[in-house]
Amino acid sequence: MIVELGHLCLILAFVVAIIQMVIPMIGAGKGWSDWMRIAVPAASIQFILTLFSFAALMYAFVISDFTVRLVAANSHSAKPMMYKIAGTWGNHEGSMLLWILILTLFGAMVAWWGKNLPPELKARVLSVQSSIAVAFFAFILFTSNPFDRLAMPPADGNDLNPLLQDPGLAFHPPFLYLGYVGLSMAYSFAIAALIEGRVDAAWARWVRPWTLLAWVFLTIGIALGSFWAYYELGWGGWWFWDPVENVSFMPWLLSAALLHSAIVVEKRNTLKSWTILLAILAFSFSLIGAFIVRSGIITSVHAFASDPERGVFLLWILGMFIGGSLLLYAHRASELQSSSVFSVVSRESGLVVNNVLLVVATLVIFVGTMWPLGAEVLTGRKMSVGAPFFNMAFPPLMILLVAILPLFAVLPWKRGNLGTAMRPLSGALALSVALGALAWALQSGKSMLAPLGITLAAWLVLGAASELATRSRLGKTDLNETLRRLASLPRSDWGKAIAHAGLGLTVFGIACITAWQVEDIRVAKPGESFSVSGYTLSLEAVETGEGPNYSYETATIGLSQDGNRITTLNPEKRFYPVQRMPTTEAAIDRSLTRDVYVALGDAQGNDGWAVRTYIKPYANWIWIGALVMAFGGAISLTDRRYRVGAPNRKRPSANSAVAAE
Repeated sequence: MIVELGHLCLILAFVVAIIQMVIPMIGAGKGWSDWMRIAVPAASIQFILTLFSFAALMYAFVISDFTVRLVAANSHSAKPMMYKIAGTWGNHEGSMLLWILILTLFGAMVAWWGKNLPPELKARVLSVQSSIAVAFFAFILFTSNPFDRLAMPPADGNDLNPLLQDPGLAFHPPFLYLGYVGLSMAYSFAIAALIEGRVDAAWARWVRPWTLLAWVFLTIGIALGSFWAYYELGWGGWWFWDPVENVSFMPWLLSAALLHSAIVVEKRNTLKSWTILLAILAFSFSLIGAFIVRSGIITSVHAFASDPERGVFLLWILGMFIGGSLLLYAHRASELQSSSVFSVVSRESGLVVNNVLLVVATLVIFVGTMWPLGAEVLTGRKMSVGAPFFNMAFPPLMILLVAILPLFAVLPWKRGNLGTAMRPLSGALALSVALGALAWALQSGKSMLAPLGITLAAWLVLGAASELATRSRLGKTDLNETLRRLASLPRSDWGKAIAHAGLGLTVFGIACITAWQVEDIRVAKPGESFSVSGYTLSLEAVETGEGPNYSYETATIGLSQDGNRITTLNPEKRFYPVQRMPTTEAAIDRSLTRDVYVALGDAQGNDGWAVRTYIKPYANWIWIGALVMAFGGAISLTDRRYRVGAPNRKRPSANSAVAAE
């Protein structure tokens, strides 16, 4: 009965979404306040109905109701409870329902907390947001109904994909979807502004926190996925340039560009059309990601579906929202005007360069991801674009971005001087170069990767600290005054400095692990010891056993250094009999300076076992940096200007031009 109620609520939410899409938009165009006010209760009702529908599906998974086709295909009675719950979104239909739930949540949040928005803009934003919901409600109801019943239910289910039976993957999709779908708010604000014909500083102030919130969730989601791949897949890597990894990274880059561009709109009333375009593109790439994951055009451990019918439906959704928004943007382009000018050396110019580099990096990833598909269509031959292409094309853009970031962050608006701006950063630059030179002197090889990465990482961290020191007049006034100035800085400035420093920590970890990693692959027998990069590993035993819904082979490996035992590692191989799928559980001894990473391979002849060992210097700094970046974004979200709201808009004169560039 609860399952049927969940299905009914999904249908009702679809009907409410259609009402919310149509009536407030007409009301905003006609100036009918009663019609516009319908958007707020409609958004709340739509979210509540979708929430009940999602809860009903989760209930079916929790009680192992195998009369529901989705539960039978993706769950098992012996599965731990956490993975029964995670199984709700660990499949195509359930993850699509989660997508819609988050979409309606963001719309409801605007309805609840957007009291300072002008009524016409608010109605249009909620109407556009609901139009996205209508498309995806139609998609899930007509092609991917999660509530389908089975006439002949099985005695037990087919279990969840074993790769997804992990805490990292249980929480990774919700965070990622909060980021993906959160960008729909920036899109809705952009389309509403184009329809209204008005983009100004107030609009930028309204759109920034929603974009920032999505960026924070995307950062956490990508970091969780990377960390999961690192310890779960057993290959020792943290990023593989998998197509589905790429489609999460591209919106992250574009949303970062959008955040920086919106600052220019808010502060200097320029770059408006560019900011609108970025808002459209950021969510468009989220839609492209949904298409790639769910259409079956790629093969990936992350992919959900391979049904061409669903792919065609999603292609229509892409055409409507990406094509329609770009046509609207092109229609308004001839009316767009700029009201500000700035010199080549200015903060505006720096943010433009920042945006160009981020967008070009996105396009590089997009071309590398989609080129094999296009080449196969055109030539009929299968081609692949792997890590070598991305590792060659992407890093130079990021190196340039990191190199200019601290300098352009301290340049004044409109017009600046490079020499004057560099003066407070000269100490940070000198120390960064010195640290890079020290790394060059201490390393045994002659690769420039680690010294360059350490120099850039230090430049980001020290540059952010130098900016705070300059603004607080550190060393030029007494300590109490310095602390007072630091405390009075806007939280968005603190968040910016923390996020830039977090990027520096991630750059440091990437450079060190890439340049200095040591790998050892061998066959070892129980009782044998071997050395890897100053560490001694002893394979003491390999045992077999049974878990809740899998069998396992676990090795006991002693880790020692200079004759002193550090710890015992237990790498494991699991086999899930229902899905007939093996997984690898790496054992990792973690520290801030290195990881000792051990993965157990297959049994070999003469009682031997394949053992793969990595020494990974400063690996954890990659994810520490990502969390610091997300924390910086969260600090910025608490800025008083966002809590109080945007300034009131000035009433335009009858002859005023469209305020957009």
